[in-house]
Amino acid sequence: METPWTGLNVVAWRGGLCFPVAINIAIIGGGPAGLRAAEVAAAGGASVTLFEAKPSVGRKFLVAGRGGLNLTHSEPRDRFATRYTGPELPPLAWPALLAEFDAAALRQWAAGLGVETFAATSGRVYPRELKAAPLLRRWVQRLRAAGVKFALRHRWTGLRAGARWQLDFQSGDVVRSFEADAVILALGGGSWPTTGSDGGWVSVLEKLGVAVSPLRPANGGWELAWPAAVRAQAEGQPLKNVTVRAAGVTAVGELLVTGYGLEGGAIYQLGPVLRGMAEPEVVIDFKPAHTVAQLVRKLGHCERNFLTAARSRWRLSAAAVAILEHRPGGVPFASAEALATTVKGCALRLVGPRPLAEAISSAGGVRWSELDAALMVRRLPGVFVAGEMVDWEAPTGGYLMQGCFATGTRAARGALERGGATVV
Repeated sequence: METPWTGLNVVAWRGGLCFPVAINIAIIGGGPAGLRAAEVAAAGGASVTLFEAKPSVGRKFLVAGRGGLNLTHSEPRDRFATRYTGPELPPLAWPALLAEFDAAALRQWAAGLGVETFAATSGRVYPRELKAAPLLRRWVQRLRAAGVKFALRHRWTGLRAGARWQLDFQSGDVVRSFEADAVILALGGGSWPTTGSDGGWVSVLEKLGVAVSPLRPANGGWELAWPAAVRAQAEGQPLKNVTVRAAGVTAVGELLVTGYGLEGGAIYQLGPVLRGMAEPEVVIDFKPAHTVAQLVRKLGHCERNFLTAARSRWRLSAAAVAILEHRPGGVPFASAEALATTVKGCALRLVGPRPLAEAISSAGGVRWSELDAALMVRRLPGVFVAGEMVDWEAPTGGYLMQGCFATGTRAARGALERGGATVV
């Protein structure tokens, strides 16, 4: 049975042919989604101009490169697709998007730029050089060679319908207007605003009647009212190989104790669940490979100072010991069983998430009900959105970058098809 997501012509793009068409496409936003959209649109024969508010493109791309530039993940595509969540998310959206441009395609794309990639033991995929700048530089060079024009220091301020779309920009003290047959918006979410993704586009689209879910922090830290002793003993210390539970959902990974609370992949994964809790709370299992009974046996005949003995016999980290010792209501443990039970389930009440500007990514954005299968805004025919502007979120691990590439690919192909490109 054909659905809006499985029936889109551009699903057959890979391996097909696109006949050049006389269409002018404006792409607003110079992050990975916008750059990828520009690449696909130019390859399809369109005249492409990419507008960016900052003096250069790819700023958030470069920030992501500080950690080695996690491009994608090597896990199977069906598992990969489940990493994307969000309200109103069409069940077939991400399987279809990844079918067009998946992890293998992204690695092949990087290879085409002369950048070798490798999969780490975690499954995360990185450039061999672990740097973003060389890849970005070659990417921009290829875009310029393909005829993509760059209009930097152009902040988008408005959109008006006409025979063609009228786009307004603020460039220094000057207001400038441009025309385009199709528009691809790829302005990012609301995290890392210094890179350009400051969420300023929300008010522009809402004035045009487009429904946007509020932007919220995703993949960010959570605040916790640590006792002073925990901050003194554990701030900056990791909690490795732990499991963290919230509202019946379990995440595996690491945490980092900070002065304000907790950071790290394990709590990032639980962000959607925690945001939905009236009183957010996490339960940490510091020794997930052992049962309570096994831990008790490891303590042997210890009859007092249980936590001191457990530090060496259970190999508890200094951060874990500090949290256990100074936990709320932290009276000394009366037995080995009491300590082992708490080690397997230490409940910590959270205050709330850190500000959006500090988060790695954002949740919220243009609602899926506003979009068709080509990522075109239904009420604005010829206007498409890509990247974090759409209401989806994913954990770190390569899923965010892959999502930007996949949606940038889909939006560009949709714009080309609307302009008359033929896919065979």
